[in-house]
Amino acid sequence: RDTLLLDVTPLSLGIETMGGVVSKIIPRNSTIPATATESFTTYVEGQTSVMIHVLQGERELTGDCRSLAEFDLRDIPPMPAGLPRIEVTFLIDADGILHVSARELRTGKYQSIDVKPTYGLNDEQVESMILESFEHAEADIEARLVIEARNEAQTVLEACERSAGEEQWAELSDGDRKQIDDAIRHLKESTGKEDHQA
Repeated sequence: RDTLLLDVTPLSLGIETMGGVVSKIIPRNSTIPATATESFTTYVEGQTSVMIHVLQGERELTGDCRSLAEFDLRDIPPMPAGLPRIEVTFLIDADGILHVSARELRTGKYQSIDVKPTYGLNDEQVESMILESFEHAEADIEARLVIEARNEAQTVLEACERSAGEEQWAELSDGDRKQIDDAIRHLKESTGKEDHQA
């Protein structure tokens, strides 16, 4: 019986997110042509541009993956962190060209780039990148969890800071305020630790 050989992506493709973490959009071994879309947002108050850093590889952190391209999605009106909705689409066509586009859904701002992910990559390099990801899997996941926990802690701390200026804050009892202050102090101390559980 004849076997149909389908082209697949040899390595995962994704973008860098807050803290140098890789968010995979098209996993390795996806059949080409392939397309996938993910939604992201901002972490900084009033951010007016977002850098889209396209990466290739199986590791969890940006520094351990292959950088393919980067571009800026500009002229986003300043909004509170977490409000912009940025849709990132990856499309690999039949020729193996990767088309990356980013659109801010509230304003329609749009930017795109095309790259050839396999350019300059041979089979040995692909294999070595996959093997490295197995070797470092445990440490990589732990490092990612720490970064994600720190990002979340930062969001909580900023929200607490903003809340202290609101009128409901004044209505809290001294005991409640002390409890919140203690929790904030504890969280600030914990962010320096390398254990995401902390």
